[in-house]
Amino acid sequence: MMSGIGYLTDEHGDKKAVVIDLKKHAQLWEDFYDTLVVHSRKGEPRESLESVRRRLKAKQAAHA
Repeated sequence: MMSGIGYLTDEHGDKKAVVIDLKKHAQLWEDFYDTLVVHSRKGEPRESLESVRRRLKAKQAAHA
């Protein structure tokens, strides 16, 4: 078992949740959270990098 990571179990001993020591494993949590966000946005529409560049340039020109 890794130091700083523990499990919460039910009355049958089945693992139900994880407890992470964020002082030891902050990067691990950030990676896990980022993965959850990516999966939650899987069905959202995408925008190309070129489209974003054009939009930002137009916004910048409008404020100049």
